[in-house]
Amino acid sequence: MEARSKPSLLTAGGRCSLPVLTLLLLGFVAPLVAVVAFSFAEPRSFAAFSSFTLANYREIFDPANTVWMSFAWSLGLAGVTVALLGAITYPIALGLVRVFGRWAPVISILFVFPLFISENVRLYGWVLFFIKNGVLDGTLRLLGGSGPEVLYTPAATLFGMVYTYLPFMLFPTVLGLSLLPRDVVDAARDLGASRLQAWWEVELPLAMPGILIGTLLTFVLAVGAVAESKIMGGQSLIVITHDIEIAFTYSQNWPLGSALAVLLTLIIGGLTLFALSKLDLDRILGRK
Repeated sequence: MEARSKPSLLTAGGRCSLPVLTLLLLGFVAPLVAVVAFSFAEPRSFAAFSSFTLANYREIFDPANTVWMSFAWSLGLAGVTVALLGAITYPIALGLVRVFGRWAPVISILFVFPLFISENVRLYGWVLFFIKNGVLDGTLRLLGGSGPEVLYTPAATLFGMVYTYLPFMLFPTVLGLSLLPRDVVDAARDLGASRLQAWWEVELPLAMPGILIGTLLTFVLAVGAVAESKIMGGQSLIVITHDIEIAFTYSQNWPLGSALAVLLTLIIGGLTLFALSKLDLDRILGRK
């Protein structure tokens, strides 16, 4: 009798996915494990995996510590940025889809071209535009007026975030609206629905997958924003990513920076899961 061959531990698909799994483990899981390990290390030490303490978390939750304001600024600015971009990009995306039809996603790529230039360069360009004796102020002086004090304020930080993350909200929204069949909306209107009812009951739910992707992507990126607060806001407000950066650089307190990063990750993950739990994804994705 022929010896029965032993079953393979991995299928052909499993073997083919090993390079991707290895890359994910080394590029995502391993750094995350290292950050979590450092968050439990002794303060101002590099003794990860060899010590365990809750001192870093106790310092963060100390009532005398005002780091919660940095968390509030980051989450608040991210929420306002998403809301403003939703109001700004939806009409633009709708216009692109109505005018260019199936070519709208291709046309919307034009809005992505600024991403090929460094974010700092683009933000400093706005600084030159708004700064005293800059483009705006100089032009208004020629007309007999003077430029408003815009730079180095929370409003300037918010403007920088809206400008920076507009493509991340616009492109998914265009994709969502481009998949919307116009005959469905026309049928709703023919059956007696008003323009507002057709938009609320038909158009918006069908476009929601793209809008939802853009919202989540923009919110996560905006919470981690730091350049806008430094360059345009002049650190008139301190966001949590700035505190994390200071802990890892000037303070050389990696355990505290890791603890802040872990808490920020948990907050973002918790808010995202909470938002998804309140949405009827089956209806949004057209499964029922």
